[in-house]
Amino acid sequence: MKRFLGELEVSFIGLGCMGMSIGYGKANLSECRKVLKRALDLGISFFDTADAYGFGRNEELLGEVLGNDPRALISTKFGFKKGKELRIDGSPRRVKECCEASLRRLRRDVIDLYYLHRVDPFIPIEDTFGAMSELVREGKVRYLGLSEINSSSLLKAHGVHSVTAVQSEFSLWTRTPENEIMETCRRLNVGFVPYSPLGRGMFTNKVPKREQLEKSDVRNALPRFEASNFQKNKNALGDLGQLAEEKGVAIGQLALSWILAKGEFIVPIPGTKRIEFLEENIGCSEISLSLDDIRRLESLFPQSGAWGNRYRKEMLGLTQQESA
Repeated sequence: MKRFLGELEVSFIGLGCMGMSIGYGKANLSECRKVLKRALDLGISFFDTADAYGFGRNEELLGEVLGNDPRALISTKFGFKKGKELRIDGSPRRVKECCEASLRRLRRDVIDLYYLHRVDPFIPIEDTFGAMSELVREGKVRYLGLSEINSSSLLKAHGVHSVTAVQSEFSLWTRTPENEIMETCRRLNVGFVPYSPLGRGMFTNKVPKREQLEKSDVRNALPRFEASNFQKNKNALGDLGQLAEEKGVAIGQLALSWILAKGEFIVPIPGTKRIEFLEENIGCSEISLSLDDIRRLESLFPQSGAWGNRYRKEMLGLTQQESA
């Protein structure tokens, strides 16, 4: 099954690779390599990474396993700058520096899809995107994208160079993109790429226990996983599990099917470090949801249904999708 992000043809779901290097505890690199290869064998062509994921380690992993494979389309991102404080640098000079570094780590001559990870609040988006468009003209990048952008900034960037995809967090408990940005993408023929479509593991049959999270797990710093919110969010999964059981599918498959039903321009990128979960995620293609199923899911998880913000205030402030 294929879908299009603008003019870029990709598999109907992609593979988010961040967790193989950072964010969700220690990863078994040998198993991660097997997951990447198995994904290709199963028809997944779309792999997502960023220079900030392990400060280059994730790109290096993909370069090692996928670098020379013509079946693999790789998207990566730039923008975050390493330092004591969390900050974004979208200056035109840094655009080219980051691209060259990513190309080396990915072991490729061209990046298929290059995103601005977050908008630099001190640099006009037109300046950053103008520098990114030069990478296309130079043959170093095929298509351009934006992450956690609002409609106003998307329109400004699109006026400089066509935007192929917008990446934002989107799932049953993060539905704010439905308010505006998804419709803008649809109107402009821009693909929409949901990350964390399984609620960072919450919408799976392996719901993590908060006390079992490793110290390095990013979920320890997310409000929805704080003790005061975690159990409330977990309890809300009861009815979702019942619907999944009625249909004979996994919870994660149901959550992914709901996203896919939102439009053909949408390509979610669930992440995993395990082959069994990779194969389970791909199985969502065999699920058909009725309008009643969709209404039921959306009644269970309304837009304001999750307990806690998706990020803490500092990180949330770097997105253009919602406010604290």
